[in-house]
Order: sequence, then C-alpha cells, then structure tokens
Amino acid sequence: MARRYRYAIIKKKETKKGKLSVGLAIASLLLFGAAVGTAYVLEGSYGFIVGGICLFATLLSVYGFLMGVASFSEENCNHRTSIVGTILNGVFLVGWLLFFLMGV
Repeated sequence: MARRYRYAIIKKKETKKGKLSVGLAIASLLLFGAAVGTAYVLEGSYGFIVGGICLFATLLSVYGFLMGVASFSEENCNHRTSIVGTILNGVFLVGWLLFFLMGV
C-alpha cells in the first residue's frame, strides 16, 4: 500500500527584524561588558562615561525588543530568531532598569 500523502520539509527564511533583534541583544550584552570594564579601569571615577554606555545599551535593548515584536508580523518565515531576540532584549531591558533603579 503506497503512502497517500507526501510531506516535504520546506526550509523557511528567518525574519530580518528577528535577526536584527538578536544582533541588538548581543550588542547590548557587549556594551554591558564594556561598561563594567570601563568602570574597573577608571576605578570608579568618570561615572558619566559608564552611565552613557549603560544608557545606550538600554536604548539598544528597547529598540531590539520593539523590532523583535514587530518581526512576528512577517509571513511565511521562521520566527525562531524573533522569539530569541524578543526574550533576550526583554530580559536585558529589565536587567538594565533594575540596574538603574537599584543604583548599583
């Protein structure tokens, strides 16, 4: 008895905004490392430089989160990177906000 239905695995492309969202999450994480390294090298002085780096990383996380959410509207695409980018940017955004509110 022959099989009646044959399924083909179709490889779908990842969403462009999802890839951008993951890239922005990685950039935000690298900026966190840069802020920590700068604070260590400068021995706590010039806090406005570290604050500026942290503020820029927060804005990257906000933009990455928005791009990740917007990428779900793309059709006929794989949304794996959209999910990963949205979750990472959301976690980093909450982490940055807690970092600012706690005054660490």
